[in-house]
Amino acid sequence: MILKNDPYLEQIFLLDVHSLQTTYHFSSLQARQLYEDFHRFTPRQIVSYLNRREMNPITILDPHYPPLLKNIYDPPLILYTKGKISLLQSKMFAVVGTRTPSSIGKRSMGEILPTLIKDDWTIVSGMALGIDTVAHQLALQNKGHTIAVLGSGFFHIYPQKNKHLFEEIKKDSLIVSEYPPYVSPKRWHFPARNRIISGLSHGVLIVEAKEKSGSLITADQALEQGRDVFAIPGPIYEKNFSGSNYLIQQGAKLVMQAQDIIEDLQAIY
Repeated sequence: MILKNDPYLEQIFLLDVHSLQTTYHFSSLQARQLYEDFHRFTPRQIVSYLNRREMNPITILDPHYPPLLKNIYDPPLILYTKGKISLLQSKMFAVVGTRTPSSIGKRSMGEILPTLIKDDWTIVSGMALGIDTVAHQLALQNKGHTIAVLGSGFFHIYPQKNKHLFEEIKKDSLIVSEYPPYVSPKRWHFPARNRIISGLSHGVLIVEAKEKSGSLITADQALEQGRDVFAIPGPIYEKNFSGSNYLIQQGAKLVMQAQDIIEDLQAIY
């Protein structure tokens, strides 16, 4: 409602608590908290603070805001970024999967991702342990680019085991989050984070996933956003592949080689 009435957030700074309450039908507590948040620091102070820490905020009105993400149902109004911001205009492809991958899943990624990377696809994932980590690492090892989408602010790297990976990615690739830097990770942040992973990307590859997993949530969100969903098949006796195999049954494209993905993506990019 606020953005509809004041898309550039210029007038809201002129409203007092009572005006906020009556104009936007806030409770007195909501209006007071919003007023205090808006007036604690000036926009210039906030931007200066972020820039000193090499964090670049991008609003949905910014020309650097990724066009695919802008058109999803619930795009983040702001993205906090660290690293190579131009990657938001590159051709992006998401890779997600289990936090406990098998040797089959990791070997499959080693067969498929280098060809995508060589074809200038930026690999998007969530910097979780397992498949996400392998996807980011393969992009870096093959001299490509990757985007890590966090479920927390930059002051709270999660998981902590990937702190070194965070540092590597920000050097020549990109980290993004919709959360201000001081926000710690919460369980509900990660399903929300997944909509950004798929929303940035032209397609999503599910490498290895159980029947009930965050990867299948990402696949569902990708379908709602009109993205292509791909899946690597696995043995019927491996629980880690039960979700991936289910997606193929439901119409996800079965992937046996990188060309299976590239041929589909060429038609839309």
